Amino acid sequence: MNFTIIASLIIIGLIAGMLSGFLGVGGGVVMVPLMLILLGFNQHEAQGTSLAVLAVPVTFIAAYTYHVSGSPINWRYAGVIALFFIVGGLLGSKFAVSIPQNILKKIFALVLLVVAVKMFFSK
Repeated sequence: MNFTIIASLIIIGLIAGMLSGFLGVGGGVVMVPLMLILLGFNQHEAQGTSLAVLAVPVTFIAAYTYHVSGSPINWRYAGVIALFFIVGGLLGSKFAVSIPQNILKKIFALVLLVVAVKMFFSK
């Protein structure tokens, strides 16, 4: 790894981690586009790498920080969501790897756009 790659990896990690802790986003929303732009990854490679980063200890530490600060976390609900997140992740990843990269990239961008517009114009 050369300096540019190491610097890019550090930047991606810091930005994704900070936005994850601050806004609850980081994986797909931040890391995937940054890996496409900074590292030249293809869509499948960026999505797969993003999923590999979202290991339980990373997300647990961020959630635990909220918990110890007094912010309520419904751990029971989180557990149920996590269980089905695993099932959904398995099904979604099997579907994603079967889609051509150019189509997957457009679907990814469309989902981000729809969510952004919906959030921007909601009360």
